[in-house]
Amino acid sequence: MFTGIVQGIAIIDKLDARPGLTTYTVRFPEAMLDSVSIGASVALDGTCLTVTEQQGNCLLFDAMQETLKLTTLGSLQIGDQVNFERAARIGDEIGGHLLSGHIHTTAKVVSVETPENNRTLTFEVPAHWQRYLFPKGYIAVNGASLTIGEVSGNRFNVHLIPETLRATTFQHIVEDDQVNIEVDSQTQTIVDTLARMGYNRPPDPGA
Repeated sequence: MFTGIVQGIAIIDKLDARPGLTTYTVRFPEAMLDSVSIGASVALDGTCLTVTEQQGNCLLFDAMQETLKLTTLGSLQIGDQVNFERAARIGDEIGGHLLSGHIHTTAKVVSVETPENNRTLTFEVPAHWQRYLFPKGYIAVNGASLTIGEVSGNRFNVHLIPETLRATTFQHIVEDDQVNIEVDSQTQTIVDTLARMGYNRPPDPGA
């Protein structure tokens, strides 16, 4: 389980791609690896992965074909940066919202606006997932718990403050980039339950 509060930026140091499996060697800030153990869970750009080995300030992770297909991990290259968060522990402050680290879909960056002292990113998700988008609702983008701003059809935006930009890879994001999306589990449960009861959400006029 994760909180959606990104703890820092890690760098892809090496990758070993084999049929159906890719092993990533990821370099972390040294102070963030205290008490890490083999088998621990770490989210990279929101994707929960298991530590298989430690080499100094690098951790190794294996990603199977299904993970590579459903997330942006398959497109990572040596030198790329990723958001990371170590799994939450009992008693940790939940500063964002609870995340599973299981990515639902990817989204495309369709607009990047940079007004003074903040940044607005607009994303487009596959049409099937727009039912879970609500203004002021929660969503996780590349592992970061964010509040949705405006929604229009299958597009939504988020407004980022300087601290979020400093602590994440969103400072480098550009149009046409792909990002990982995990919808809020409570929103998904409520929407799906109402749909089974026949209370389908009406189409968004902006769609």
